[in-house]
Amino acid sequence: MDRFDAMRVFTRIVELGSFTKAATDLGLPRATVTLAVQQLESRLGARLLHRTTREVSATPEGQLYYQRCTRVLAEVEDAEAELAQGAGKLRGKVRIHMVAGMAAHVVIPALPDFHERYPRIDVEVGTGDRAVDLTREGVDCALRAGVVDTPHLVVRRLVPMPQATCASTLYLARRGEPRSLEALEQHWAVNYVEASTGKPYPLDFVVRGELKQVTMNGVLTVMDSEAYISGCLAHFGLIQVPAYRLKTHMANGQLREVLANARPPPLPLSLLHPYQRKVPPRVRIFMDWIAALCARRFGAAAGDAPAED
Repeated sequence: MDRFDAMRVFTRIVELGSFTKAATDLGLPRATVTLAVQQLESRLGARLLHRTTREVSATPEGQLYYQRCTRVLAEVEDAEAELAQGAGKLRGKVRIHMVAGMAAHVVIPALPDFHERYPRIDVEVGTGDRAVDLTREGVDCALRAGVVDTPHLVVRRLVPMPQATCASTLYLARRGEPRSLEALEQHWAVNYVEASTGKPYPLDFVVRGELKQVTMNGVLTVMDSEAYISGCLAHFGLIQVPAYRLKTHMANGQLREVLANARPPPLPLSLLHPYQRKVPPRVRIFMDWIAALCARRFGAAAGDAPAED
């Protein structure tokens, strides 16, 4: 194993906190990873890692070496990618994480366009509502909705997503349609719980330019965005979602928008990547493509129609 490969092994161990996870991530036998670190420490004459039965962490010397390694490896990758891009051969894998609805309805249907432009770049899409640890889980970037407060990540603000309040047609037939915020006292909502606090999110409404928040009663509480929409389709009350999720259900008559004169504010949308890393060209190109895709889907015109595709 050459010096650059040994650096890559070492940086992944630090980022993932495990020899085994680093070996799996890099597609190497664990014994090879262990030997690479031993040879590295022997050559440098310094202990780089603290090893315990539970985790692996960098020593002060190891942390300093890690910072230097990430810079060196980024420069090498940049140099190689610049030549490859000039020859139309930019390659590698990009790992991105986002909610399942965004993947299924926005990103994956558009991926053929990206693949046609960059056929040598593979894309791995992870989905779920939780905020993944990008560095430890080996994820290059994440597409997240809502307010992002992550000091250890670089946040790139994208075009916000128009939202709408809706309920199932059957629910409205049974309980009537609310015509004002005051009328919501007589209605249910599917409550979406914030994982960090255990409390349900209130519903947001903009009335004459002023934000109003309403916490509603309900008999169904969920912690997943797909379950949230399913609860609405099962007639458990009102929800607020990005408008792109409503098109099919509104077209077939399952859902209807309510309180259209007091729509919620657009939902912030951001791309994130680890702060300590220089963004590899393949990742930067993919993030630029995602940003352009979101601008097309959620731009100014999208705010005029809750079911914009």
